[in-house]
Amino acid sequence: MSKFDGRKLDHKTREAIRTRAVQRILDGESPEVIAKTLGYHRSAVYQWLKRHAESGIDGLAYRKIPGAPPKLSATQKKKIFDIVTMKNPEQLKFPFALWTLAMVRQLIIDQFGVTLSEISVGRLLKELGLTPQKPLRRAWQQDQAKVDHWLQTEYPAIQKEAKKAGATIYFGDEAGVRSDYHSGTTWAVKGQTPVIRTTGARFGLNMISAVSAKGRMRFMTIKGRMNADRFIEFLERLIKNEDKPVFLIVDGHPVHRSKRIQAFVASTNGRLKLFVLPPCSPELNPDEQVWSHLKHHRLGKMVIKTKEELVAKVNSALRSIQRTSSLVMSFFKHKECCYAMA
Repeated sequence: MSKFDGRKLDHKTREAIRTRAVQRILDGESPEVIAKTLGYHRSAVYQWLKRHAESGIDGLAYRKIPGAPPKLSATQKKKIFDIVTMKNPEQLKFPFALWTLAMVRQLIIDQFGVTLSEISVGRLLKELGLTPQKPLRRAWQQDQAKVDHWLQTEYPAIQKEAKKAGATIYFGDEAGVRSDYHSGTTWAVKGQTPVIRTTGARFGLNMISAVSAKGRMRFMTIKGRMNADRFIEFLERLIKNEDKPVFLIVDGHPVHRSKRIQAFVASTNGRLKLFVLPPCSPELNPDEQVWSHLKHHRLGKMVIKTKEELVAKVNSALRSIQRTSSLVMSFFKHKECCYAMA
């Protein structure tokens, strides 16, 4: 017969049971009988008697059982938090740029001579409010000072100038897509990777688009590579039906900064102005989200067999995005792009 598990009772009830049991034994009852009556193991009852003999009735009160002393002090934990959140692992001569449990474990050994299991390291990081997350990618060449200047000074000045001129601000960008690109997952038998049949021929298509925070979008597909002639063609289309000046913000691609483009912009007599984002900062361009949406939510889930089919599906997908102004506006709500919201 299994013994009663008194651990399921609250501390106050268990304390009352111990006190009453010891008193009954002091009054002449057998400890063996008391243990059987209460459903406790006889060793527990004898332990109560020992505690009473040593400390009296106070010895039967609830006593918190101390756990093992922490291996890391509060100061040491803070130092771990500061290192993980403020330093790149490569700065501490680790081989990778992302913190892993194994690397944090080694960090603790190196810093404090304390050895923890990876499970314990995971608990520690959780205790410190840290969770495993997919990092945002940034080019190492990016100049944070230039990014800050863009966000705090340059773009606000562009907004102010656009408001004064009644201009519409667009963000533009180019991209390419391939026929063999795919995105997402599909259901399949565990351990058996599914195979998607596609054409063996590979072909691509280049595109350019521009979006505004008001939900407007213009696009053009390009045969061959982007050059000054094709960029000018897009710029002509962009301003053709605009009754207000257009301020277009693009990256620092050599075509965008070429003398031919500068001459064309000057020839528009103020109908078009071109501005350039900080170097290596694509995350600041809401138009990047057009390509992300196109590739991951549209083309990436299709099977494309011919170049003509690729062109048709790209144009169809871009027209669909263009017609959905709420989707275009949502591109400006991304964390890195919300500075450009209207």
